[in-house]
Amino acid sequence: MTKKIISSRKNVLSLDLKKLFSYRALIYVFASRDLKVQYYQTFLGILWSMIQPLTGLLIFTFIFSYVIKVNPEELGGVPYPLFAFSGLICWYFFSSLMGQAGTSLMQSQYLIRKIYFPKLILPISKSLTCFAEFIISFLLLFFIMLIMGYYPGINILFLPVFILLNLITGLSVGIWLSALTIRYRDFYYIIPYLVNFGIWLTPVFYPATLIPERLKFLIYFNPMAGVISGFRWSLFGGAPPSVYYLFSFVIVIVIFITGLYYFRKMETKIADLV
Repeated sequence: MTKKIISSRKNVLSLDLKKLFSYRALIYVFASRDLKVQYYQTFLGILWSMIQPLTGLLIFTFIFSYVIKVNPEELGGVPYPLFAFSGLICWYFFSSLMGQAGTSLMQSQYLIRKIYFPKLILPISKSLTCFAEFIISFLLLFFIMLIMGYYPGINILFLPVFILLNLITGLSVGIWLSALTIRYRDFYYIIPYLVNFGIWLTPVFYPATLIPERLKFLIYFNPMAGVISGFRWSLFGGAPPSVYYLFSFVIVIVIFITGLYYFRKMETKIADLV
């Protein structure tokens, strides 16, 4: 006769991926709901996702073309509008995912109190919402490339890798922030400052060559710098990203794993804290 042991203790290291997969329909429902709510009663709808990067593009094109003139050689021969827009859509994908995933638990308190579901699907659903917005912006970038006579080469085969890294980077930070925000509400107000400050520490609208040589090593600690560099290389060619960026991607993996661990540890307490 075999014994079956039932324990109430949960293994915080177990993500229970099978359970997450069983709730996949709910993930799509949440993502669809977020898109509808975000663009409800707007004339342009999801096309508003283009407005933010296009507005930033106009501002930075004026500054770096007429006020601070950037040498075209520092851009790898890529026209500044393409250089800046490619960086902006990557950054806005990251920052939007980080912000929305980071506040996902706070924004869904009423659901958490009423029904049970794996709480991890809330930040995951945000990744689908942000990815849909990113695709719209990317199609616009691709259209502009064709108009300006830029056609991707064989490097474009690596593009999905850097898009995936972009998603994982934003989701990693977002998962950490979502769990921290439930316990420490100050993070809810800190997130916008992190987004606004972080763009200036990342070569989004300026080339990395503008960073002083003695400080250049710091950029290899910034995973988004590597993502944007690889994204541009996949589309425009030129010199491949430095191998030193691999160090920042190791940091992302560590943040992702530890974020899942901390989220899993906090999940049993979330309903009591919201």
